[in-house]
Amino acid sequence: MRTGQRIAIAGMAVSAALAVAKILVGLAGHSTAAVADGVESSTDLLTSSLLLAGLTLGAKPADENHPYGHGRLEILSGLLIGLGLAVIGALISYSAIERLGRPHLVVQSYVVWPLVASLVAKPALALSKFRYGRKIQSAALVADAWHDATDSTSAATALIAVGLAVYNPSRFVSADCYGGLAVGLLVVTAGARVAYQTAMQLADTMPDDRLMDKIRQAAAQVDGVRGVEKCYARKTGLRYHVDLHLEVDPDMTVRQSHEIAHQARLHILKSLDWVADVLVHVEPAP
Repeated sequence: MRTGQRIAIAGMAVSAALAVAKILVGLAGHSTAAVADGVESSTDLLTSSLLLAGLTLGAKPADENHPYGHGRLEILSGLLIGLGLAVIGALISYSAIERLGRPHLVVQSYVVWPLVASLVAKPALALSKFRYGRKIQSAALVADAWHDATDSTSAATALIAVGLAVYNPSRFVSADCYGGLAVGLLVVTAGARVAYQTAMQLADTMPDDRLMDKIRQAAAQVDGVRGVEKCYARKTGLRYHVDLHLEVDPDMTVRQSHEIAHQARLHILKSLDWVADVLVHVEPAP
C-alpha cells in the first residue's frame, strides 16, 4: 500500500510540472493541441489525488460496520478516475471543435519541447504504475496507469499535429486543432475503459479462471478434502474474499470436518497472498 502511495505522489509531481509547461508554452506558442494535452496532464493531479485517497482509505482495517474492510473505496476511486477522464476528454474535444475554422496565429516551433518531455516521462510512470498496480492488485493504481499511458499517446498525437503545423502552416492550418480533438477522444476512450473495468469489480465479477484454479488447487492439497463443490471470489480492494464449499468424508464428526475446513482456510491464506479471507462450508462427499 505504501508503495502505491509513493507512486501516486511521484505521479502528481511529474504531472504538475508537465501540465504547467505544456499549457504555458502552448499558450505562448499558439498551439491548441499543446494546451489540450496540458489540460489533460493537469487532470492527472485530480486522478492521482483520487488514487492517493483511495489507497489511504482502502487500507483502513475492518471494523464493526465494515467486516470486509474498506477496500471497496480503493475500487470506487478507480471508477471516479474513469468517469472523470471521460468528462474531461469530452470537454477537450468540444473546445478543439469550436476552434476549427477560426483564424489563429502560427504555431511556434518551441512548442514541441514540453511534448517531447512528456513522451519521455509519462511512459516510465505508466509502466511503474502498471507493474506495481498488478502486483498489489490495485484497481485504482492500474486505472491511473491507463491515464498515464493515454498521456503518452496524446502527447505523441499533439506532437505530430504541432509538427505538421510548424512544417507547413498554410497547408496544415487546422492540424493543430485536429490534434487537440484527437487528444480529447483518446482521453474519453481511456476513461470509458477504466470506468467499465472498475464497475465490473464493484459488481462482484469473478476473477479469471487462472486465479480460481489456484484457489481450488490450494484447497485440494489439504488432507481430508475430497473435492471442491463450489468456489466463488469477489474483490474488496486490493485482495479477494473467497467462499468455498469443500467435500469431505460424510461419516466423519463435525469436529473433524471443522478442523479440515480450518486447515484449508489457513493453507489458502498462506499460499495465496492476494486472498484476504476464506469462508469455508463443508459438504458430504458423494
